[in-house]
Amino acid sequence: MNPLGHPAENVPLQGRYDGLPVLPGGSTAILYTTLNMTPEPPKDHIIWSLCCFLYSNPCCLGLAALIFSIKARDRKVAGDLEGARHYGSTARCLNIWATVLVSIIVLIFSITTIIVFVNVSSYRG
Repeated sequence: MNPLGHPAENVPLQGRYDGLPVLPGGSTAILYTTLNMTPEPPKDHIIWSLCCFLYSNPCCLGLAALIFSIKARDRKVAGDLEGARHYGSTARCLNIWATVLVSIIVLIFSITTIIVFVNVSSYRG
């Protein structure tokens, strides 16, 4: 099927072939291909929100983060990526606050427990 002298990938469908496409009237045109890449879908942070809700829920921040994560997931499914990005960002901020508050509370509790244990043991001895 290949004409003599032309490799398989260089076979023109109509007319002559110079390596560049030819417009009617003899002028040469350079064609550009546009590639539309879809952006990475926004994150909803649902797992982090579940952990904050179940294990560390100070001032109901874990519950609020879980609600915003579910809203972000719903918006993503509906195709509203900007709304999903907004709800996901709010859920991330609430998760950060919940994690930081619980970390501080655990740290204070640990230090207080160690101080009380050391003081009690020093009175016995």
